[in-house]
Amino acid sequence: MAVVLSQRALNRATLARQMLLERRKATVTQAIEKLAGLQAQAPNPPYIGLWSRLEGFRREQLTEALQKRRVVRMSTMRATLHLMAASDALAWRPLLEPVHQRGLAGEHTRALEGIDRAAVVKAGWALLREGPLTGSELGQALAARWKDRQPASLAALIRNNLPLVHLPPAGSWNSHQSAQLQPIGQWLGESAADAAAATQDDLLLRYLAAFGPATLADAGAWSGLTGWKAVAERLRPQLRTFTGEQGQELFDLPRAPRPGPDTPAPPRLVAEWDNLLLSHADRSRVMSEAYRSRVFTVNGIVRGTVLLDGFVAGTWKIERAKNAATVVLEPFARWSKADRLGVQEEAMRLLAFASGGEGERHDVRVL
Repeated sequence: MAVVLSQRALNRATLARQMLLERRKATVTQAIEKLAGLQAQAPNPPYIGLWSRLEGFRREQLTEALQKRRVVRMSTMRATLHLMAASDALAWRPLLEPVHQRGLAGEHTRALEGIDRAAVVKAGWALLREGPLTGSELGQALAARWKDRQPASLAALIRNNLPLVHLPPAGSWNSHQSAQLQPIGQWLGESAADAAAATQDDLLLRYLAAFGPATLADAGAWSGLTGWKAVAERLRPQLRTFTGEQGQELFDLPRAPRPGPDTPAPPRLVAEWDNLLLSHADRSRVMSEAYRSRVFTVNGIVRGTVLLDGFVAGTWKIERAKNAATVVLEPFARWSKADRLGVQEEAMRLLAFASGGEGERHDVRVL
């Protein structure tokens, strides 16, 4: 009989692997490897994601890792921007090619109808070999040759067919300028020469290490890839299986941490777009479905969330005024006095980390 794991047991296992039960000592690159990447649509959330997980983390540590090419910002899982350890980006991006091809569907389908895609990709590659370009510059350059096509769709074709890094300072703290793009092989130089593509088997093992125990549907939600059943059957002899409360089969690594369901979980402020909320088909291990619309907005924002006892219990944001910054907390239900105090203390620590400069006034407001 398979062991049944409760929702709380899944919660504690996931938080342990995501370094949210206690802050850990690790380098930026080690942490990003362990987390299997950090979602990075906006520049600041990955910094806050590392702050919430690492002991003594400073902003300049991630900035330096980007500048020294140990970490790269590029489209990977789900065809969305992530910060990845350079070695993982090289190994994983070829495997995620089908996800990026699907990313061209929808708004770009009609705009690219009938075009010689291979010719456009070849031309885009040639342009980028001459030097980095922003997406807008790339699209305009291609539109000079394909005059009847939209520059944005031409640029999207290149982005989804070539593994392009967003060069620093794009992706750095408070940097909102348009990213210059360069093929990863050029950016990483000699270190890219001997890189071997990962297999989907490798990817499942890394996913489970970061987010397990999990279903195959969860692995699909995290990666955007299909075909996980065959992968799991190949790996079954070296995996451990469990059953969830709804009867679902859960896969895991035999020696991965699975703390008891009563393990204490301290208050945490989770960054916007954090993969904690994006890497399972069933998010109930960390968030009630009743709160989904309050966290996931209609325009694609995933709000920063407050974890209490390991589960989403509210949202947070930083509001700035002249020489002042305030964390605004929005509880989804009444918090106990102890919980409220714990969250407020964590919010003040966040403001110290994200401070805009000497003399900035900090405050916390609960709605």
